[in-house]
Amino acid sequence: MPTVDRLVAFAAMSLLLIVVPGPSVLFVVGRALAAGRRAALTSVLGNTLGAYVLVVAVALGVGSLVERSVVVFTVLKLAGAAWLLYLGVRAWRQRGALRGALTGDGGAGQRGLRTLWEGFAVGVANPKTMVFFAAVLPQFVDRGAGHVVAQMLLLGLVFNVMALACDSVWGLAAATARDWFARSPRRLSLVGGVGGLTMMGLGVTVAVTGRKD
Repeated sequence: MPTVDRLVAFAAMSLLLIVVPGPSVLFVVGRALAAGRRAALTSVLGNTLGAYVLVVAVALGVGSLVERSVVVFTVLKLAGAAWLLYLGVRAWRQRGALRGALTGDGGAGQRGLRTLWEGFAVGVANPKTMVFFAAVLPQFVDRGAGHVVAQMLLLGLVFNVMALACDSVWGLAAATARDWFARSPRRLSLVGGVGGLTMMGLGVTVAVTGRKD
């Protein structure tokens, strides 16, 4: 297992990255504005699960392939961008139906599963997260202690627990602002549109951002 000092150093480094709003935060805020508190928190959970799948992939050696291959990186990047654009367009088109969603709960379980899956897809299709894990996790592993894979899984768990807490705060804050907008149908439609545009903008950003090599 990693030593305490390595865990603390990794947690400190992770915190510096997590507290700065990035793609996952923008995605959660967009979902909170478009669909509310429950959708935001479900998206956070799905995104975290997807990100941890990347940790597992890196621990098993797949991350190094993404780090070295421009083709694999580009394919994953474009897949994630396309998914974000799709979610943003759908949120924009459904912005007028948000008031009905606030007053009705039919099919809430089914919508929750779909939201969880959407968040998972965004998390697992984020090549930049995989590259980060591939570049950083090995630096904090104590190879002399053995169980390298288990150490990486533990470090990734620390990162994702911290990200889960931070992203949840962002989602709850955005959902609270949405509740104020919900008092007016026009304002609610506006905030739904903003949520959709946020996700579309994030999709475009992911698509046009390339590797530095």
